[in-house]
Amino acid sequence: MIIEKKGKIIKGLGGLYNVRVRENENEIKIYTCRAKGSLHKDEEKLLIGDNVVITIDEDTPDGIVISDIEERKNALIRPPMANLDYLFMVFAAKKPTPVLEVVDKLIAIAIHNGIKPVVIVTKQDLGDTLASEYAQIYRGAGIDTFVTSSESGEGVASLSEYIRYNIKEGKTSAFAGASGVGKSTLMNALFPSLELSTSEISRKIERGRHTTRHVEIFDINTDEGDVGFLADTPGFSLVDFARFDFFDIDDLPQTFPDILPYANGCTYADCAHVGEGSSDCAVARAAEEGKIAPTRLESYRSIYRILKEKKNKYD
Repeated sequence: MIIEKKGKIIKGLGGLYNVRVRENENEIKIYTCRAKGSLHKDEEKLLIGDNVVITIDEDTPDGIVISDIEERKNALIRPPMANLDYLFMVFAAKKPTPVLEVVDKLIAIAIHNGIKPVVIVTKQDLGDTLASEYAQIYRGAGIDTFVTSSESGEGVASLSEYIRYNIKEGKTSAFAGASGVGKSTLMNALFPSLELSTSEISRKIERGRHTTRHVEIFDINTDEGDVGFLADTPGFSLVDFARFDFFDIDDLPQTFPDILPYANGCTYADCAHVGEGSSDCAVARAAEEGKIAPTRLESYRSIYRILKEKKNKYD
């Protein structure tokens, strides 16, 4: 007898995938299986977070296989996931020193894909003033932002409440950030039952080891019984974004909510907001007046140049 069931891929290693299936109202079962046919040959085709169909045939040696993928609402290259609703971007106030351009690129990618970005500044205990300054940048951009310390517990309760309120009813979220920012430590503080691996920072290079080596999704149970999904992802660095080709240059203004309100107020309709002076460019003028953070405008211009180079190369 052949049975088909729908589920979500929550982990994948060495060609084997864990698929979470709700058997009935009170029972969740995890099936470990391989992908069938062309799905098995194309390793990039399956992503953690994919909603899939598994086929169970007790009369064959490989009795359980992933036989189909449902249509995705979105998909990211890094972190490699599908069907995300929220992306929590984690960076430390110091140790390691944050690269805000990476954060801004992630925010742009998330917004373009219909994913709500949330910024988390960790290690507030190591740099209280810096943490506040970073938080002000992103709150000023209209992005939900939290300042936390896993050591003192600062901000953990409010972040936990935010997650439990928003990540429910099947919504999927992920924590992403550079190595060593305390991502897994924070997730353990938020959800002690996860028991994620953590590591110390290298004093020489101020970077952590990649304690998370693959994407894995965990259930979040709210007080009301609604289930949401939270993923831990491997750390990454600026190198991973060398090929920034996630969307076209014309889409860039829409991915910066703090720049967009001023983008159409320039003297010239074709203003790129890159090298123009404040007398003609409304975006440059807003930055001078403190309405746009300088680091955000720098990131916008950096991404613009990358996308412009890509467009010139392929046009």
